[in-house]
Amino acid sequence: MGKKVTIIGAGSVGSTIAYTMAVNGIATEVVMIDINESKSLGEALDIRQGVSFCPPISIYAGSYQDAKDSDIVILTSGIARKAGQSRLELAQVNTNVVKSIAPEITKYAPHAVYIIVSNPVDILTYVFTRVSGLPEKQIIGSGTILDTARLRARLAEYYSINQKNVHAYVFGEHGDTSFVPWSLGTISNIPIDQYSSCLTDQSSIVPPLLHEDVENYIRKSGGKIIARKGATFYAVAISVCHICRCIFSGADTTLTVSSMMHGEYGIEDVCLSILSIIGPGGLDGKILAPLTDREQALLHHSADSLKEVIKNIEI
Repeated sequence: MGKKVTIIGAGSVGSTIAYTMAVNGIATEVVMIDINESKSLGEALDIRQGVSFCPPISIYAGSYQDAKDSDIVILTSGIARKAGQSRLELAQVNTNVVKSIAPEITKYAPHAVYIIVSNPVDILTYVFTRVSGLPEKQIIGSGTILDTARLRARLAEYYSINQKNVHAYVFGEHGDTSFVPWSLGTISNIPIDQYSSCLTDQSSIVPPLLHEDVENYIRKSGGKIIARKGATFYAVAISVCHICRCIFSGADTTLTVSSMMHGEYGIEDVCLSILSIIGPGGLDGKILAPLTDREQALLHHSADSLKEVIKNIEI
């Protein structure tokens, strides 16, 4: 059975997602759509000329009509974040982009799972949910999947341990009000804050981990990368491809993706990231992991921050 993915936006993020899909054999057909048709043609051709050394894949530039029968549609269009600019400052400009794209793409791919990647991702996931007319289970934002990857990479580096042994998450907004629910985090099933004391090799014990330092590292990583190289695209492409792989796998997987809240933790009418179950049809449910009172307060703060932005944009 084929696995068809349409990517809207052939900029750094969209084209790197397409490349990562080809190299890893995640999809069997990829359509690249961009308002700059020449750019999408060039990116598709560049990738296509290397696929003889990859798992079989058809990759080409197209239009909205070519998205017909897509299993997944990935939205990366919009104005990119500049150095020193918050994701939320992009809100109205990219809201207008999403509003223009939604009726065009859903007409041809009404049954696809939509992954919103453009920033500010939580706001745009909310906007797409409101304007698309699609069932909510078909719409997920990439949310804090990238933040979670950054967290796990940092903890693995800090403790010199394989990243696959690290189980920890970032909740809330993909942005400045994100937070780590440390009460849920483990390394090899050991609570993170107890991990050092369980090591027998005293020479490998590191200074105590400071939660605030790690969270600042996660929040500031994107800005630092943008300041140094102009954009972020490798880690987010790998993260989005991981979501696609989970959708195609046929097995439900827990991921921190953004979706509409309906009373979970007492939060309504906003999109943000908590632990969600992702399966072949998209969002298959959420997990109300036990949070401390402080963690619940941080989640509410994140929700309120996003609601304030939503209140000030025109949908």
